[in-house]
Amino acid sequence: MAKGADLSASQARRIALAGQGLATPRPAGAPTATRLKRMIDALGVVQIDSVNVLARTHYLPGFSRLGDYPRETLEREAWGKRPSLFEYWGHEASLLPVASQPLFRWRMERARAGETWGGLATFARERRDFIDAVLRRIEREGPVTGGDFADGPRVAGWWSWSNGKRALEWLFWAGLITTKTRRGFERVYDLTERVIPRSICDVPTPTEAEAHRALLRIAARAMGVATEGDLRDYFRMPLAETRARVAEMVEAGELTAVTVQGWTKPAYLAPGVRVPRRAHVQSLLSPFDNLIWRRERTERLFGARIRLEIYTPAHKREHGYYVLPLLMGETIAGRVDLKADRQAGLLRAQAAHLEPGAPAAEAAAALARELTLMAGWLGLGGVTVAQRGDLAAMLQSVIDA
Repeated sequence: MAKGADLSASQARRIALAGQGLATPRPAGAPTATRLKRMIDALGVVQIDSVNVLARTHYLPGFSRLGDYPRETLEREAWGKRPSLFEYWGHEASLLPVASQPLFRWRMERARAGETWGGLATFARERRDFIDAVLRRIEREGPVTGGDFADGPRVAGWWSWSNGKRALEWLFWAGLITTKTRRGFERVYDLTERVIPRSICDVPTPTEAEAHRALLRIAARAMGVATEGDLRDYFRMPLAETRARVAEMVEAGELTAVTVQGWTKPAYLAPGVRVPRRAHVQSLLSPFDNLIWRRERTERLFGARIRLEIYTPAHKREHGYYVLPLLMGETIAGRVDLKADRQAGLLRAQAAHLEPGAPAAEAAAALARELTLMAGWLGLGGVTVAQRGDLAAMLQSVIDA
């Protein structure tokens, strides 16, 4: 350990993995709805993304931590008759425990005051009468989708959104409507009070400072050890307010300031955090997984430079289009570019790369086990491996054995 450091780099990694539910093997037995809810409660947030080349990312954290759980379980918890989750802007577009809805009302109130992204804020200022008319229509007629407004005028550069779709997005930011269900991936919106349980809607709204402290507690618990910037990023919180709340929480003993070997900035621990003796997990991680979504933190923890290459031209991609890191113990040991070929019934590993210094045979065996498990989870009949990447040949040989 570096002189003066409270935690070694290895200790920090193991604490971070434990906070994310990735330090111990997946629980034995069939994954249940209770386990899934506990997992999401512990994480505090699961990111949503539309890319479906493998499986949409909100399904993947459950697979990484629980194994081949039924995806319908997540759908019931998010969009069923008695949901335990709701959609809002948590990290990015997110699923969040419904009990945390009051903690985001400050963000909803700021949206009503004009604090959303620029184009939407401008639209709200200029067309508030139109937005109010859309809200009245939902009050009268019930749930709607963006497709119900598909015939309206569209503006280039706004994802070809109609005015009606922009109105719905503003109302969603403002917390006046929320997602009742989804048809495919399309949101179906309804009034918030008709979706969120009455017991939650009736909870008094905390002050901004109270909500920020509560969100920081969740973030600190979920990350295990984190810098101020890490804590702020988890729920995309404002800089000055986060800085003030972290200082208050250190003063109150709710966070402990520590130094970590190799980290250039102070870090913070939640009370009661323990250092696991080792990390036992092997798991594939969504490129949007909570553990690795802050790229700078991933480099600090694992020494691995993770970049999303979906929007990189194909000829410039280093690892592939939809790349999942392989977590093995407390290291990132490899990466695999995956595609679910639903028509052929195959999980295609389009490239497989070994991380520098990782044991090739062990990584290939772990990756083969994960791919076999994932293929079954997705209802695919087998795994194929394209010969791209320095781990591909060995992975193929393990799968063929």
